[in-house]
Amino acid sequence: MPRMLDVSDDVRAEIGDAEADRLLAGENAPGTYDCTSCRTPGDSEQERTSTVLFIGDETAVLAFAHSTCLPSQVVQVSEEQLQGAVRSITGDGGAPAVAPAHSPEAQSVPGQAMPGQAAAEQAVLGVTSGLVLISGELHPALVVEPTGPIGRPGSTSGIDEFLTLLVEQGFTPTAQVGEVPPVLHGWSVLLAMGQLHAVLQPGYVGAGQVAWWQAHQPLHVTDSWRAAANKTNSVLVFAAPAGTIGRQPREDLLRDALDKAAVNGLLVGAAMPLAGT
Repeated sequence: MPRMLDVSDDVRAEIGDAEADRLLAGENAPGTYDCTSCRTPGDSEQERTSTVLFIGDETAVLAFAHSTCLPSQVVQVSEEQLQGAVRSITGDGGAPAVAPAHSPEAQSVPGQAMPGQAAAEQAVLGVTSGLVLISGELHPALVVEPTGPIGRPGSTSGIDEFLTLLVEQGFTPTAQVGEVPPVLHGWSVLLAMGQLHAVLQPGYVGAGQVAWWQAHQPLHVTDSWRAAANKTNSVLVFAAPAGTIGRQPREDLLRDALDKAAVNGLLVGAAMPLAGT
């Protein structure tokens, strides 16, 4: 019988119209499944269910999620992550459908390492999770800091333009951490299987979202962080240039570093919707 499935245009483009139609007709879709986001049971005959296509370097896995947890979408991941997801899903008894994937485009941070740095020293984005107290309420936050200066692709100026690039993409200069930054529409923070997978940004026109930052391996977040994210249904994302924040062992020290960066004009922020639980 037909399933209550949501198949986005992006997913349909990857798996093809014939396969999408078979899913919607109930031929290849499971009745019951374990949600790829919250890991609790779902039933595509009784509730809206999203098709989520994870694309690796060579293969793709079609998983299912409650529509209230994740929208139907294509998520590009590393082949290692994909195989880990397969083990996780099949380990719970729900074998995923494997679909042919188009060749995924490489994902990159918005910029490149400064000239003169060796390829092995290419700057990457480091991400730290923590809770930030604003107006008496705890907000889940991610703090993004590159391992080195970030310049525009092709730039030879030697100027770190990380914050400028982010402001151009809609982040807001943050003079104080005591206020929630504006929502950055089109961006989201992806949690799947209870872990942090990626920060997603708008792709090319009509191409859906792509990963701006993606974890090499899914990152664990605390139960309190996840509870706060589910309560607010959003995540605050702050970013600072290399060497500004550092790896802080406690949330109070992280907050102090954020406050100092804000006062010195070295912090931008945005609120992003939460995708997943």
